Amino acid sequence: MLIFLCIPFETNFISIMDNFQKFKNNFFEFPEIGISLDFGSAPFTESFLAAEKERAKLAVDSMLKLVAGSIANPDENQLVGHYWLRNPSLAPSAEIKTAISTEIEKIKNFAAKIHSGEIKTSSNQPFKHILLIGIGGSALGPMFVGHALKSSTDKLDLKIIDNTDPDGIAATIKAIPSLKQTLVIVISKSGSTKETRNGELLVANAFKRALLDFPRHAVAITMKDSALDRRAAASGWLERFHIWSHTGGRTSQTSAVGLLPGALQGWDTESFLQGARDMDELTIRPQTVLNPALLLALAILRLTKSKSDRSMVVLPYKDRLELLSRYLQQLFMESLGKERDLDGKTVNQGLAIYGNKGSTDQHALVQQLRDGPNNFFTLFIEVLKDDFYKSERDLCDTDLEVEEGGITAGDYLQGFYLGTRRALEEKGRESITVVLPEISEYTIGALIALFERVVGFYASFINVNCYNQPGVEAGKKAAAEALEIKKRAAKLIAEKNCQPNFENLQEYFSANEQATLFKILQRIKTSEIKKHSY
Repeated sequence: MLIFLCIPFETNFISIMDNFQKFKNNFFEFPEIGISLDFGSAPFTESFLAAEKERAKLAVDSMLKLVAGSIANPDENQLVGHYWLRNPSLAPSAEIKTAISTEIEKIKNFAAKIHSGEIKTSSNQPFKHILLIGIGGSALGPMFVGHALKSSTDKLDLKIIDNTDPDGIAATIKAIPSLKQTLVIVISKSGSTKETRNGELLVANAFKRALLDFPRHAVAITMKDSALDRRAAASGWLERFHIWSHTGGRTSQTSAVGLLPGALQGWDTESFLQGARDMDELTIRPQTVLNPALLLALAILRLTKSKSDRSMVVLPYKDRLELLSRYLQQLFMESLGKERDLDGKTVNQGLAIYGNKGSTDQHALVQQLRDGPNNFFTLFIEVLKDDFYKSERDLCDTDLEVEEGGITAGDYLQGFYLGTRRALEEKGRESITVVLPEISEYTIGALIALFERVVGFYASFINVNCYNQPGVEAGKKAAAEALEIKKRAAKLIAEKNCQPNFENLQEYFSANEQATLFKILQRIKTSEIKKHSY
C-alpha cells in the first residue's frame, strides 16, 4: 500500500521538478538592469538557437555598423542615430557628439528656468501646464512615458494634441485649467507636418481670443532651418530645440521630443537616459543568451515563423503602462510593415500589434485568445513592485490586506496575470513575459531601448529596411490630392453659385476623382445643414 502511494507522489514530484527545470532553462535574468525575460510558454530549443546562430551574428554585426555610422536607411541614404542620443560618445563625428550633448544641456537649463520662474508667461505668471502638439512618434512617445511617470507632484502637468480633429483639439484646450499659465510645445521634425500645423493654428487662435501673446508661450522642436524653425525664430518664440535627420520620429523619445516634456514635468531625465544607455550596452552583446533584445527578436521570429499572419497581443499588468501597446504599434508596425525587402523582393512583411492592459483585457480579449483562432502570441509585461512614488502611496495604502492571508490588490494583479498565462498555455497559446522590477525613469528608459533594438534585430532577420516609411508618405500624398479636389470643388461652387450637389460638379472631375468628390460634397452639405440649424 505504501509503495502504491509513493509511486504517484514520486512521479508527480519528478514531473513538477522537470517542469520547473524547463522554466529555468527559459528564464533569463539581467541583474545589471534588473529586468528578466520569461519564455516559459514559448520555450527555445537548442536546435532552434543553433540554426539561428549565424543569422543572430549577422544581425549584431549589422547593428554595430549602424551604431558606428554606416548608412542604415538605404532608401533615404540616411544614417540612423537614435542610439547616439543617450550616448553621444558613440556618434561618428565630433560635430554630432557636440550637437547632442549641447541639446541635452539646453533642455536641462530651459526646464530649470521654467521651474524657477526665471522664464514667465506673457502675463508674468509662472508656467504650470504643458500643451504638446505633435503626431505619430512626436506624440506617442511623450504620451506613453508621460502617463507611465506621471505623479501628483509633477512640476507641470502634460496634455497632448495628437490629431487634426477640431473637436478633439477644442476639448483638450478646454481641459487646461489656465491658458495664461500654459507652455505650448510644437513638435514636427520636418516642420511641415499638416496635422501639427493645424493644431498649432487652432491653439494660437485660442491664445489670441484669450488676449494672450502666443509666441511668449511657445517652444518648437524641429530640424534646423525647417519651416517651423524659421517661423518660430521670426515670431520670437521662447525657444527652439532641434532634432536631426538621423533621428526618426518613432525612435525620438531620447531626443528633445521626449526629454523636454519630461524635464518640464520634473522627472529625472538623466536616469531615463542611463536606463536606455545601459540597455544599449547589453543588447549589443554577440552572445545570444546574454543579449535580451536578441533573445526577444529570436523568440518573435520563431513564433511568427518569419511570416506576417500572426499578431502580437501586448498585455502589461500595470495601469501606468496602459499606453505601451499604442507606442509599440507604431514602433513595430511602421518599422516592419514593408512591401519589399532590401533586395527588392515583394514580401509584404509586418507584425500587427494590439492590446491594452491586464487585468482589464481579461474581460475583453482572453475568451478569443484562449478559444478562438490561434493566430497570435502574447507579450506580457509584469511589474514586481506596486508603488511608484511615495506621494501616491500617501493617498492610498497599496499594502492594504484585501483578503485573509496577507493578500493585497497587487497580489491579485499578479494572480490574474499568472492565471491568464496558464489559461492560454492549456490551449497551446504561446506567450513571452518581460519582467520589470518597478516603474521608474530608469526602467522606462531601458524598456524603450529594449524594444528599439528588438525591432532592429527582427528587421535584420526578415531583411527589411525598418527605418523608412513609404506607406506613410503615400498616405500624406493621397491626402494632399483629396484636399486639392476640395479646393477645386469649393471654387466651382462659388463661381457657379450652385448647390454642393454631386450632379452639378461631376463632369469637372475625372472618373478616378469622383468617389473622393462625392465624399467631400457629403461633408460640405452636412456642414451647411449644421450651420443653418443654429
